Amino acid sequence: MTRKFKHEVFAMLDADDHHNMPSRVFNIFLIAIISLNVLAVSLETMESFYMQFKTLFYGFEIFSVAVFTIEYVLRVWSVTASDKVKYAHPLWGRLRFMFTFSSLIDLLAFLPFYLPMFIGYDLRFIRVLRLLRLVRILKISRYMHATNMISAVFKAKREELVISLMLIIFLMIMVSSIMFYVEHDAQPNVFASIPETMWWSVSTLTTSGYSGMYPLTSMGKTLASVISILGIGLVALPAGIFASGFSEEIKKLHDAHEAHEKKYCPYCGKEQ
Repeated sequence: MTRKFKHEVFAMLDADDHHNMPSRVFNIFLIAIISLNVLAVSLETMESFYMQFKTLFYGFEIFSVAVFTIEYVLRVWSVTASDKVKYAHPLWGRLRFMFTFSSLIDLLAFLPFYLPMFIGYDLRFIRVLRLLRLVRILKISRYMHATNMISAVFKAKREELVISLMLIIFLMIMVSSIMFYVEHDAQPNVFASIPETMWWSVSTLTTSGYSGMYPLTSMGKTLASVISILGIGLVALPAGIFASGFSEEIKKLHDAHEAHEKKYCPYCGKEQ
């Protein structure tokens, strides 16, 4: 009886089980709770609004912490019902699960609420803990299948992304070094060192223009013009890699869907 109930709980908490109605309902419920928590954190910064509905905010926080705590306990308890062998052991399997990234995010979703009860009431510390409530938004990645596609694109294109990142860093160092030697004599306080000049190179390569640093010499202006043009293509490089990755991943999903439809009869649902 207990084993069957544990399997049912695990199936309900499993975000990948699309055909389990309790799982779908529970996932939608948690997505709503997480979204409302993020909205609450934002609204609480409006002091007059927060003071007007302070009791409501606190009540919702208590409810959210209770939901996240129960969810975490149930996940740790039912993980031994998973098909994965590494979680089969009643003790070590649960410990392995507790130290996974998703479990640590689940823990951080409610742990800041309990910590002041044991550590003490340092106001600065409590403010930091309130900020950690935003970690809850990371929980939503488990329930939104689009994040699986993003993860797959990162894995498939990691080599290209690393190469493009290395190219950006290399160009940033080269540009900062050249601009420092070109502009240092004209603006010793602005272009004081190569590390400080890197802030200018970042804002120029990304075409944001937020640095407040600009060249005065003719050579510096010429170099800045060339770098600005290069920056347009450089920023577009990772975007192109991501676009290619998403296109390939969508095609894979489409092909898998077509293969599934060919395997099963669309009228009776039986395997052909």
